[in-house]
Amino acid sequence: MEMVTNRGLFAIVSLALLLLLLPPVAAAFAAAPAVATAGDNCTRMCGNISIPYPFGVEPDCYHPGFDVTCRDDVPPRLLLHNISEIFDINLANGTVDIYVYSVHWDQNQSGNYSFSNWDVVGVGIDGGPFVLSATRNKLVMIACDVQVILMGLDQDLISTCAAFCSPVAKNLYLVASPDCSGIGCCQAPIPAGLDVYLLQFRRFNGSWSSGYATVYIVDADRLRSYKMDDMDANALPTVLEWAISNSACQSNSTSPECRSSNSFCQNSTAFHGGHRCHCSQGFHGNPYILDGCIDINECEYPETYPCFGDCRNTAGGYLCQCPLGFEGNASIPKGCIDVDECMHPEAHSCYGICKNLPGSFQCQCPQGTYGDSTIKGGCIAIKNSFPGSKIALIASSGFILLVVALAAPFITRKIQMERFKRMKEKFFKQNHGLLLQQLISQNTDIGERMIITLRELQKATDNFDKTREVGGGGHGVVYKGILNLHVVAIKKSKIVIQREIDDFINEVAILSQVNHRNVVKLLGCCLETEVPLLVYEFISNGTLYHHLHVEGPVSLSWDDRLRIVLEVARALSYLHSATSMPIYHRDIKSSNVLLDDNLIAKVSDFGASRYIPIDHQTGVITTIQGTFGYLDPMYYYTGRLTDKSDVFSFGVLVMELLTRKKPFIYRSDDGDGLVSHFGSLLGEGKLGEIIDPQVVEEDNGGIQEVAVLAVMCTKLKGEDRPTMREVELILENLVAKIMQAPCSRTPRNWDHIPAQGVTQEISRQYTMEEEMISSTRYPR
Repeated sequence: MEMVTNRGLFAIVSLALLLLLLPPVAAAFAAAPAVATAGDNCTRMCGNISIPYPFGVEPDCYHPGFDVTCRDDVPPRLLLHNISEIFDINLANGTVDIYVYSVHWDQNQSGNYSFSNWDVVGVGIDGGPFVLSATRNKLVMIACDVQVILMGLDQDLISTCAAFCSPVAKNLYLVASPDCSGIGCCQAPIPAGLDVYLLQFRRFNGSWSSGYATVYIVDADRLRSYKMDDMDANALPTVLEWAISNSACQSNSTSPECRSSNSFCQNSTAFHGGHRCHCSQGFHGNPYILDGCIDINECEYPETYPCFGDCRNTAGGYLCQCPLGFEGNASIPKGCIDVDECMHPEAHSCYGICKNLPGSFQCQCPQGTYGDSTIKGGCIAIKNSFPGSKIALIASSGFILLVVALAAPFITRKIQMERFKRMKEKFFKQNHGLLLQQLISQNTDIGERMIITLRELQKATDNFDKTREVGGGGHGVVYKGILNLHVVAIKKSKIVIQREIDDFINEVAILSQVNHRNVVKLLGCCLETEVPLLVYEFISNGTLYHHLHVEGPVSLSWDDRLRIVLEVARALSYLHSATSMPIYHRDIKSSNVLLDDNLIAKVSDFGASRYIPIDHQTGVITTIQGTFGYLDPMYYYTGRLTDKSDVFSFGVLVMELLTRKKPFIYRSDDGDGLVSHFGSLLGEGKLGEIIDPQVVEEDNGGIQEVAVLAVMCTKLKGEDRPTMREVELILENLVAKIMQAPCSRTPRNWDHIPAQGVTQEISRQYTMEEEMISSTRYPR
């Protein structure tokens, strides 16, 4: 197979089949009023497929953005926007099932989906009514010796899979594994919450195949129904989710689109700010039309709504009661038991001798009396009879009623307290409260001092009002609040999934044992909600990224940048070597460095950080996390996390401060990234071509030493990089030397910068191609 050139190592293609799934209807979805109706003259069937409103064929028969076409084929076919074939519409779930063909990628041929030189192409959702269902769909690739990588717009690594084939089997389809586990076929999840997806292909070095791949987005529930060998010839089912509007529900859970009187509005998790309509409990039908939600007669469906007594239908529900003379639970077999009416004579009008019968009772006057025993005083004593038994019965009954009346408030209070206790225990266990106590138990009473109640946080943020939002990290939304007369930042998770909860607890466990002036301080946490909440000191001046990458030629001064570099180095050195157990951050970048009012650096966002036991200092195998452009290539390809992974990210951050270039998007004229291009210019003595002009003007003798240090930190092999403690000492010596030198600014000669031994290393510095080839030598 032809080797990949240095300008065409990767082909990054747009998910072209998204264009089929998501037609350009965002503008109509956002702006058009809901003027369509569900009239009697509207087509509501296409073949055997129902077309409920808001979908429709004719004008004025559908809600804007929900038009479909019924093609007069044999049999008839229903098309979404005259493009994709629909085979099911589910109003209750808010889904549309369609058939979609594959996308083909061929590295050796040009076409609509082939790009080179790192041209990044993506497809935006743009708030339209349809999106890919993240819970139902998967990304599937049929290929040989090809890796597919799913990324976000900022090129963060989202998901990846690779398919391999034996060189002996020349036919790809004969070796595709039935479960799509990596032999001829691989699959990966599609996460939710992104507006743009990027798809990147890479052919492995030395592969005999032609660099050809076929990609699908397919419903995971139906994936096993198809043979991998036959998938290339078929259109496969894909699930779309939709929202009736791109606005949130009103405060009383209503919406103009929810027209039925027995319907309610519910915000959609697939759309940020969108919502759908649902029939109220006990009703079914179409909530988008007048009187569309009709009452369910539960009594006609005993299998679904069990009743073993007398069933009576009610509006929105049903009433299941035991027959007269019985009591208990009529919803379970043998749940109705015979009532002993004789135990409650007043309630059943028996003022004589009571005899219980199945479903009834018999009441007679006592011996020595006669008359009507069903009325009070109806039994008249025969001469010489003594009424003592009657008096004793009344007295005992009155005493029993008095005891029950006095005990009822205490019993009710006890039940309520038990219920509240169980709810707190449920959330505490769900949020790994026991694990958190175990992780921070080494510090006396730290658990009690860090626990903050939900009521306190609601008061501090005006019940999490949107006006209190000040930003968001990789793991949640951040609110500004006032707690105990102190300004704090409160972090709340966006998505309720187990991995997010684990990351929150990991961040608490790490930051609770960290005390450094250049690391953001954790004040406490709240475990009383479904999603844990974290409370930090409030850093008021934003991130280093926003201060550095401002409009215009002037940004942070060189003195401030050098000091910030030293402060970040001190924080990482502390985490690596001064804590009881080394902590690796794994996501060092300019947007994770906060600045206070005095521009003092604070390292933040420890959701991806990990403890490393002392006996695993050579590294541990972990799931890869980080940001593209800052990520250590050896960690990316081997999965082995070491302290040198943070050193590499720190070196990239230093280059970013020297050049004001964004590492995740920068490309030189030759297609090199920031690390490769910076190292090459340093070795050639041409570093002035990339250094920020403001830094050149303000230089007082420290730029070349900092540049050499940045290159040393980003060497390909981790063992060739310095430790963060060594980096800290180098920077402290440099800052001390600059402070002792005269404060004169002299023009810098950039024709040659002595690199003191790094020049030979830079001359062989890996290009992006060598970086990828080296990955084959390290097993993942």
